[in-house]
Parts: sequence; structure tokens; C-alpha cells
Amino acid sequence: MKTSTRRGLAIVAGISLLGTLAACSPSEATPPAEGGDTANSQEGSFAKDENTLVMGMVPDQQSVENNFEPLVEYIAAKTGKEVELVQSTDYAALVEAAIAGRIDIGSFSGFTYVAATNGGAPLTPIGVTVTEAGEEPGYESLAVVPKGSDITSIKDMKGHKVCFVDPGSTSGYLYPSAELLAEGINPESDVTPVFAGGHDASAQKTAQGVECEAGFAEDAVVETTGIADGLFAEGDLTVINRVTVPGAPLVMSTNLPKDVQSSLKDALQNITLDGIEDEGITITEAFKAYFYELVPVEDSYYDSVRKVCEETGAAQCQP
Repeated sequence: MKTSTRRGLAIVAGISLLGTLAACSPSEATPPAEGGDTANSQEGSFAKDENTLVMGMVPDQQSVENNFEPLVEYIAAKTGKEVELVQSTDYAALVEAAIAGRIDIGSFSGFTYVAATNGGAPLTPIGVTVTEAGEEPGYESLAVVPKGSDITSIKDMKGHKVCFVDPGSTSGYLYPSAELLAEGINPESDVTPVFAGGHDASAQKTAQGVECEAGFAEDAVVETTGIADGLFAEGDLTVINRVTVPGAPLVMSTNLPKDVQSSLKDALQNITLDGIEDEGITITEAFKAYFYELVPVEDSYYDSVRKVCEETGAAQCQP
């Protein structure tokens, strides 16, 4: 690999900060800028320092460092900066961190991005990942049940224990809520909601059929990584519904100096697996399940998420 050991250690250091985003309020973590009112007004600044990019991550996976390390190493190689990978304790903590200007780049869900920008977070999308050549950006929210379940449709979930990912998850709560409401089911009172904390945990708990009799998770976890990680076996889950969700964005802070923003766009937009591997970076199997290419998108790509926010009236759409 061309990336240095020091960069690799930055990843580990970042992961050791799992509680930091939730533990600190915006005022505690970042003091107001000189002559400004809030942290998110610091144009031309970094979350930590000019040698470091702090990368915030939604709490979706058990092995975030394995799933995303090739991309982290690529960003470090192209920018010459250390990348501190920080997985937030929950989606709300990531929103708070973004609004406070405590991250430079991040892997968000569409829902988290909308909530953060609604709160004034200085973010813009760089692009959305696709998993195959020529594929349209986006992924699927799957409704799943344990093998052999009597629940065969969304409407059958009424009165049952249902696993969601997190109140701030796009495919693990917002879109599932819309599907339930479309069947006349209140996701808060007509089912017993169980927030598992991650897509992997939601799928695993549903497969076990004890805490959750049905659940929601993204397609990659249900069909690929959950099986590969040994969380459940192939066939343990039955998919009863699929809904397409706008792709999860890779975002950057508009607080960053303009030249850094430009270099990130130049390095990342339309980058493929081959381009990352050309830097001498090892591609993990977990990363392949999520990434083939990063396709540029505009903010308007997430208008459909905003529409679902309006339809569901989800409080989580606001910070």
C-alpha cells in the first residue's frame, strides 16, 4: 500500500472516539469562530487542523473500518492528509456534529444529510456510490421476516415487534415508516418498535425472531455482508417488500478551504474501484459489496427524501 502506517493509525484513533460525537454538545466541541456566532460559520477552516480530515460515519455496520478503509486510504493518499474515521454513536449525534462543524467529510444517509442541512450544517454532497458499472445511484430498503414466518406483507406487521435501525436512518426508519403508514399502520403505536442501532443488528435480530418478528435493513446487509460476517445464514431471512431509496451521499464541509473542496471533488467524483486500486490500495471484499463508483449528485437529488419527510411528518427530519 502507498498509504502510510501513520494514516492507518489515524483510522484506529478515530474509531476510538465512538462516544465523542454524542458526548459533546456543539458548544463544548468547537468554540465560536473569531467574529462569528457559531462553529458552522468558520469558512476556510478544518474541523481539527490543516493536516487532518475528520470523516464522520453513520453507525450502520459492525466493521466500518473494514468496509470503508479502502476509501479512507484513497482520500488520505490523494490529499496528503491524515483521515480520522469517527463512527458516531447514533444518527442524531452525527447530525449535531455536522451542524457544529466538527466533521470535514462524511458518509451519511440521505435522511441524515437532509436533517443536518435543515439545521444549517455546512455540507454539500460529493457523490453517491453505485455497486455495479452503469448502475443508477440508490439502494433498497428491505422488509424482512424470519424464515417460515406467518408475516407475508407490510400490513401483516400490525401488532408485532418490528426492528428498525435508528430514528435517523433513511432505509431503516424513514422509508419503512412511510410504507407502514400507507397500510394504515402507525409505526409508533400499531407495532412495537425496536431500534437495533445498525442495519446489521436489525437484520440479525429479525433473523433470530426473538426481539423482533419483522424488521427493516438495507439490501447489502441482508443479501451480502450480514451473511459474509456470519450474523445469519443464507435463507434465514425472507424479503417481503423492497423500496428504492436515494443513495447514501459522501459529503464534505463547505467550511473547508476552496482548494481543498476542489481537490476532494477532483479526486473522488467518478472514482472507481480500479482507480482506488491503482493507488496501491488493497480492496476488501466488504468494500466491493458497497462500492464500484462514486457518481456526482446535486443537493436536489435528495428532494425525494424531503418529500417523504413531509408525508410522514417525521420529527427526525429536523435537527
